[in-house]
Amino acid sequence: MAYTALEQMRTVNRERFGADVGPFEPALYGAGRTGSDLKSAALRFLHERCEGLRFSPEKAQKEKQTGQYLGTSFRPNQIPYNMQMDLDRLCLERELESFIDSGVAEDAYTVYYSFLKMFLGAYGRSSKMIELLSEFESNASSLLMKHRDHYSHSVYVFALGLAIYETNERFRTTFQRFYGFTSDRDEHSAAAFFLEYWGLTSLFHDIGYPFEIPFEQVLAYFEVDRKKRGNGSLYLAYRDLDCLSGLDEITSAHLAALFGRPFDTVEELLAYGIGKRLGAAYDVTEEYLLDTIRRKPVEPNRFGYFMDHAYFSATRLCQELCEVLGEQALTEAHVDALTAIMLHNSLYKFAIAFYKDPDRRKPPLKAELHPLAYLLMLCDELQCWDRTAYGRNSRTELHPMDAEFDFGRGMIHALYCFDAEESEKIGEYEARYRAWEQGGKQDAPPRLKAYSDMAETEQRFRTDIEKIVDLSDYPLFITTFMRTADRKSKHTYLSGSSFLHMYDFAVAINGRYQYEGREQEVSVEQLERDFDTMSLEYQLSNINQVKSFSKYLNAIGCFYTDRPVDFEMLRAFTAEQTAVFAPMEHARWVRSHRAMDWTAGNLYETVAADGETNRFVLREQMRQHKLCMNGDFGELEIARHYLNLSEADQGKDWKPFNSMLKLIRKFDGLRIYKLG
Repeated sequence: MAYTALEQMRTVNRERFGADVGPFEPALYGAGRTGSDLKSAALRFLHERCEGLRFSPEKAQKEKQTGQYLGTSFRPNQIPYNMQMDLDRLCLERELESFIDSGVAEDAYTVYYSFLKMFLGAYGRSSKMIELLSEFESNASSLLMKHRDHYSHSVYVFALGLAIYETNERFRTTFQRFYGFTSDRDEHSAAAFFLEYWGLTSLFHDIGYPFEIPFEQVLAYFEVDRKKRGNGSLYLAYRDLDCLSGLDEITSAHLAALFGRPFDTVEELLAYGIGKRLGAAYDVTEEYLLDTIRRKPVEPNRFGYFMDHAYFSATRLCQELCEVLGEQALTEAHVDALTAIMLHNSLYKFAIAFYKDPDRRKPPLKAELHPLAYLLMLCDELQCWDRTAYGRNSRTELHPMDAEFDFGRGMIHALYCFDAEESEKIGEYEARYRAWEQGGKQDAPPRLKAYSDMAETEQRFRTDIEKIVDLSDYPLFITTFMRTADRKSKHTYLSGSSFLHMYDFAVAINGRYQYEGREQEVSVEQLERDFDTMSLEYQLSNINQVKSFSKYLNAIGCFYTDRPVDFEMLRAFTAEQTAVFAPMEHARWVRSHRAMDWTAGNLYETVAADGETNRFVLREQMRQHKLCMNGDFGELEIARHYLNLSEADQGKDWKPFNSMLKLIRKFDGLRIYKLG
């Protein structure tokens, strides 16, 4: 039983009602119990290895003593606290599954949202840290010479790490020993520990890109007629970094107690942490590391005229952790996550291991020295597929559009898929490569990045990874193949908004029932407070409704945007429009509830002893709803189900949306327009 708190609630309900009314065991994806592909392995890790994630024995005992549940579902105190924790984990599992299936940024958003709510406690305070990364990339990166997506990329990196931990016993044992999990009884605790700190490492390793992008923009502007950056290039450098790297007195005192010495800046903490893990093995001193780290943002000319986003990712995340978790909450594992991020881009490769310099090259990193840094560098290199190309040169290169993985038998088999429509470009490259081979391999071989790095005899892609991380215990095999791209799978519509507004949109959607007819009376702050009282499951339900809304609007010839446009604003939905999208919204609602293992039934209404309030509480404890559907069903079955609903129940799928139109105007910028 992977979701033990749900099983405990099921037992309680069986005793109360004399029938097996649920909640029932959530289903594991497909052949996930044995599959060694990326999706099966990553989801199995969350489903089975993370049993008991974030459980509180103290709160469970208090519930037993007082008879009052402490967990939140639709409202606080409706379910046991540990049951809420099980449902939070199920949310993360389902959102990661959706992202792996689609790869779209909107699905990456809900993975981030789930992780932030679970491990940092609140989304709103940390939202800008990740949302701005996506906005900077989509709006500014087209001006660069080379740049590709880092938002969805980071969630793929997260999934790769979960899959490797799940399938590779050698890495799993190494990680557990490194952090003191020595007993088989520690398996679930170790997995929970790994999920939290690997999540911080992988999901936030590129949040510093908004600092690198302006640097690259200036170089790109002045490199139009230049082939190489270098002496004479115009470049940016950063100053007054104390606002980003300085540590306050409380944090400094806490770190002094933790490590036995004080730190005044994040830079000092990073140098100490890296020196502690890698200093002896790579013969680098803390002084050398500190000097190098400090120079990164202020003297990019000393580093090949490149700005290291890893510096800003690590310092930015450190400040966020101190602010959200508290100045005295940092642990040694937090510092490992920060140093892994600092190392992943260029510091380790060019200032510690010198992996491209045959005369100075040092051995590749072993997992035993720094498991989080090892895994981040490995997964960061492997994740090169399905990444939106923004930069001018990046758009002319040939990158994998998809990838398939087999992590079985302690190995990594990566099959990278290229678009068959690019076969002419590939054929031209392969002809040039054969001519180069037949001509005695004079000079450098022809390249078609990134295809050539994987398909050429030298396999530059794999050999470069082997120079960075030690793969002697984790054999890596690379294969390429081609197929025709299915671009419709991305479900791209005209509607578009920055992620800065997706949360606002969800808050307005949530308020549409409670404040219908009173939209002018309620404040944005009250709407946000109402939203925050719900569990992660219900918040995600509203956010996923936002994600579907572009499809609904597309079907009725409308769109939403946060940009000023010369179209007529939609003030209210007509009866004809609602007749189109109401069945679509019902289908989304049914599928989302089925995914979260709700079942059809109305027992909660017939056994409730004291009116409406108790009915809602029993509904949450049974996870049963009269409008749900059981079993496997298709579009036709859902359509029939909708037509058989009462007029009042059908109205739930469209009536509140006119209230939502009024509420959304309270938030800055986002509006809905008509195409015609």
